[in-house]
Order: sequence, then C-alpha cells, then structure tokens
Amino acid sequence: MKAFNSILFLLFPFWLVFSCKSDDKVNVKDDSEIRFRYFNLENQGWKSKTHSEKVDNINFTATEVPIIYYLLKDGKNEDLIATDSIYEKNRRERIIEFVFKEEGDDDILKEKYTNLDYKTSVEYMSFTIQKDFFVVTSKNDTIDCSGVLFERSFKVSPDNKVLLFFSNIEPNEKIQLVYEDNLFKKGTLKFRFKEPILNL
Repeated sequence: MKAFNSILFLLFPFWLVFSCKSDDKVNVKDDSEIRFRYFNLENQGWKSKTHSEKVDNINFTATEVPIIYYLLKDGKNEDLIATDSIYEKNRRERIIEFVFKEEGDDDILKEKYTNLDYKTSVEYMSFTIQKDFFVVTSKNDTIDCSGVLFERSFKVSPDNKVLLFFSNIEPNEKIQLVYEDNLFKKGTLKFRFKEPILNL
C-alpha cells in the first residue's frame, strides 16, 4: 500500500500537467473555430440584402443586420470566446436598420413632409415610431418591435436612420418587416427578407 501511494504521489504532478495542457488545447481549438466562423461571415459581407420601397419622393430602406456585427464592433475582436457566448444568449434577437431619405436630399422631418413641427417629428422618430413596425414570420407569427434607436444626423446627412429590435425569432427564420407609416402618411409598406440571416 505504501508503494502504491508513493507511485500515485509521483504520478500526480504529471497527470496535473497533462490535464491542464489538454484544457488549453480545447480552448485554442474553440477559439480557432470561432475565428474561422467570423472570418467567413466577414468575407460574405456583414449585411444581408437591402430592401427598398419608394413612395412619392421618399425612399424607405430596410437592412437586416446580423447581431454578431454589433457584438464584434463593440468588442473589437478582443475575446472571441466571450463574444460567441454573448451571441449564443442573444441569437434569437434581430436588428433591422431602417433608413428614410427624401429623393432630393431634403430633411424629411420638416413640417412639409410630416405636418408636424420639427421638434415633434424628432420626438416621434425617437419614441413613438416603434409602434409602427412589426415582423411577420414564415409561420405567420406577428412580433412587435421591442425597441428602437433613432440615430440623429443633426442635418449633416439627409438620411434619417432608426435601428429596430425584435426578440424571440429563430436565427434562420424568414421574416417580413411591416411598416405602417403614420408619420409621412404613405400607407403600409412591406419588406420581405427572402434570404435568412447568414449562418454562423
């Protein structure tokens, strides 16, 4: 028994070293797989197809953006394993960039386009417009917009962009964005995302 304990005592450090090394190899492998997936995503392009509708003199453009785009943009590729973990927790979220642009590059928040004073138009884009958007899935489920972020251009650019957030959608689910335009009174516009978001 004493001899067995001595052998076990001598072998324990070797077991510990090899055990730690094998864990390191798993992490390196995971990291390289994640880097490969993100490399492929970057080479395919960050964004899926852009869908536009023009009504009178206003262009409405919707672009579905992979959620990983924003995670990598904020994380700057520093810890891809952590980024991948965050993605897995948020993979059922969808982000859509929605851009309003007047054909002649005029500011569409002016009263002549909205019949509202400028301040009220900005407030509508910032807070109220969320209720004008919803998504319809291929299973005919209707999902309301769960949040909106209005990116102010402060008259530097003629574009007015909002980021729309939707929750509880399968990552590869085909969706159609529906916009019921209550700001410019252009009716109901539909944007079908025929291609699913890029697989990771």
